[in-house]
Amino acid sequence: MTYTVRIATIFQHYRLPYKKIAAALVIWLAFIWFLKFYSFQPDLTAADFSNANFKVLGLNIPAHLAFAGERVPQNDYEIKESLEKEFFSNKSWKNSSMTLFARAQKWFPLIEPILKREKVPDDFKYVAVIESHLSNVISPMGAGGFWQLMPATARNYGLTVDDQVDERYDVEKATLVACKHFKDAYKYFNNWTLSAAAYNVGIGGIQNALKQQNTDSYYDLLLNQETGSFIYRILAYKTLLSNPEHFGVKNKLKKSGGFPAHKLVKVDSSITNLRAFAKHLNTNVITLKTFNPWLIGDKLLNPEKKTYSFKIPKNKNVDLSVYFNDVFPQEAVQDTSLQQPHTDSLKTKKDTLKKMM
Repeated sequence: MTYTVRIATIFQHYRLPYKKIAAALVIWLAFIWFLKFYSFQPDLTAADFSNANFKVLGLNIPAHLAFAGERVPQNDYEIKESLEKEFFSNKSWKNSSMTLFARAQKWFPLIEPILKREKVPDDFKYVAVIESHLSNVISPMGAGGFWQLMPATARNYGLTVDDQVDERYDVEKATLVACKHFKDAYKYFNNWTLSAAAYNVGIGGIQNALKQQNTDSYYDLLLNQETGSFIYRILAYKTLLSNPEHFGVKNKLKKSGGFPAHKLVKVDSSITNLRAFAKHLNTNVITLKTFNPWLIGDKLLNPEKKTYSFKIPKNKNVDLSVYFNDVFPQEAVQDTSLQQPHTDSLKTKKDTLKKMM
């Protein structure tokens, strides 16, 4: 009590603004407390940062992940790290999610029945998603189409690939070939996950890795970066398209009739004038090319009298603009995770077709 009175007397004697000083002292102490607890935290490791970020954003790896009915083990640090990289570090899906949903709505109804008919698990449709983003792109290595088939692989499975016809760009035929590859791999591994990985690096590549590393599980293999992340990327895109809420994406796949209804016109002769041929079918060159992107030239010389089936839309007023960009063969960008077309190249090809009309 005496001490308090003496301090007050001193302030009064020297006419010091003790109320202002006391207020300033309180503010200073509050500022020191703020710096201590919010500004000078210990350095965080990469794992600490990731975990903290997930907690704040409410994000995490789905508790039960599976590919083609085969569970993904999540009790291993390296597996968790690989999953986190594809789910949260790889942001390519953010830039292309709307395009992906639109394409999936158009093309899954065409791909899914083929997978079912060939008795290949439905999850394999996501292989096409990560390979090409559901478009007929051409990779720098020469792979082409929705399933990114190499010319030699396509020919080995019965597709025609030459300077006039490239059936890798026929989505239905290419999907059938992909199914054959998956089933051939399954005969060796009796495991769908390894079969999917073999699609990326080859059956022999997976066989050698399993033998050399003395394991029978994809998740135990030490592989090249692309193949090592292949399944994890499939799982990320599967989650995005089947459960978009997990990423905070509002898009949802809606039921769609898929590719427009069409009829087949069989031709066993040469086509020397594509514009005249399209006119004969009561259509035009752009429509013909959109429905039959496997015809890569402006003519079809057919001395062997091979039979080709051309798709012609039943509805002449169908909006082809939503399909043209997907099916017209175009070079992929360097970032193969995005697989977006070169706009200038595509515009040039469109202009060329219009001149042929």
